[in-house]
Amino acid sequence: MNGKNIIDINKTHEREPRTEKRQVRGVSRGIFLLPNLFTSASLFSGFYSIIATFNGNYFYGAIAIIFSIFFDGIDGKVARLTHTTSAFGVEYDSLSDLVGFGVAPAFLAYSIALSSFGRVGWVIAFIYVACAAIRLARFNVQIDTVEKSVFNGLPSPAAAGLVTTTILLYVTPSTGLDEDKKVLFSSMIKHPIDLILNKPIDFILSQHFTILLLVLISGLLMISTVKYKSFKNADMIKEKPVSFLMLAIVMMSLIVLEPVKMLFAIFIIYTASGLIALLLPKRGEKKLTI
Repeated sequence: MNGKNIIDINKTHEREPRTEKRQVRGVSRGIFLLPNLFTSASLFSGFYSIIATFNGNYFYGAIAIIFSIFFDGIDGKVARLTHTTSAFGVEYDSLSDLVGFGVAPAFLAYSIALSSFGRVGWVIAFIYVACAAIRLARFNVQIDTVEKSVFNGLPSPAAAGLVTTTILLYVTPSTGLDEDKKVLFSSMIKHPIDLILNKPIDFILSQHFTILLLVLISGLLMISTVKYKSFKNADMIKEKPVSFLMLAIVMMSLIVLEPVKMLFAIFIIYTASGLIALLLPKRGEKKLTI
């Protein structure tokens, strides 16, 4: 009897660790899916933006890109909080970003404005897509070698946000760009040199030219070596939680009051911050006096 009892006890001890392993594995697999679901939502938003733009719904196409930026920000936070970051997640996120922050903004900008420039317009749109692809590929290659506190080049979500919010300043849910500007650029197609020479101010301040300029600049900034601050590190927030909480409350309130203008201000300030940092002297360096 004692021998049988010992055998039974040993069997129960052998079974318990196996059930625990199954539970742990089940939980890890469930958590692993969570960040990729948000990445899929970001990919879906980018794809829907292309469909909406193709159907002439420029406003909803732009809003979909904003949602793609939102979901893209969440998936990384969820992966870090749940310790489920993986090589698969990095690659999947980059492929999603190429659609949501590369193809979708370029297609939206071309459909609503760059097409007025003819061949030059689609070339500029392609340059933006190519720069986004290069930016994402470089990020994947350098992910283990660069500083975590900075981005090397303008992040693709910021570039897409800048282009998209600029377009949102000009469009409404019911209309596209201002009809007067469409007339202006229809004359540009027929008499481009005459328009540029005789009405240079109208040309520079026109909505189409503004969008073309921002698409080109944001694309080139993505593949540049300009350093941009990364907010992935939570140590700054932990040091001054009350200050960051108040800042978040103020920003959310302003976004609710003027969503498009505030989002545009955020993206344009962030884009300019890297360029301004280049002009400022670095710590430990002294200005040269002549």
